[in-house]
Amino acid sequence: MSIKITSQKFKEGEEIPDRYACKGVNVSPPLEWSPVADAVKYAIICEDPDAAQGIWTHWVIFNIPGELHAVDEWIMEREETKNGAKQGLNDFGTVGYRGPCPPDGTHRYYYRIYALDSEIELPSMITRSQLKKAMEGHIIDEGSLMGRYTR
Repeated sequence: MSIKITSQKFKEGEEIPDRYACKGVNVSPPLEWSPVADAVKYAIICEDPDAAQGIWTHWVIFNIPGELHAVDEWIMEREETKNGAKQGLNDFGTVGYRGPCPPDGTHRYYYRIYALDSEIELPSMITRSQLKKAMEGHIIDEGSLMGRYTR
């Protein structure tokens, strides 16, 4: 993994601020990443590997234009964003971002970025597993940012 992904709001391994979680406004955090020269599109998946029922998906967003190297805070919960990216379903059953909300204890949350060599030819409202299958053979680079959250 060589894409460096960061947030102005929390560093690798740090606590994710309440603003981006269920105790707060529950909006998506701003994220920036290092550019990948051949990237046509990017995708981001936010997931919690510490959930009792297995990996819990908090965000699926894909077809982010290759010339972008950041997403703003508070991407609206719509199937398509203002820059043309599409959002999929989280494991809460809604489209867009739903922040950390562990039932108890501290969980890790990975914001994973994927640089893709082509557009994903799928509609919005897809699941994490559908996106991962569609990305097979098209990932040219990736990276992750891990934050923690305790409730």
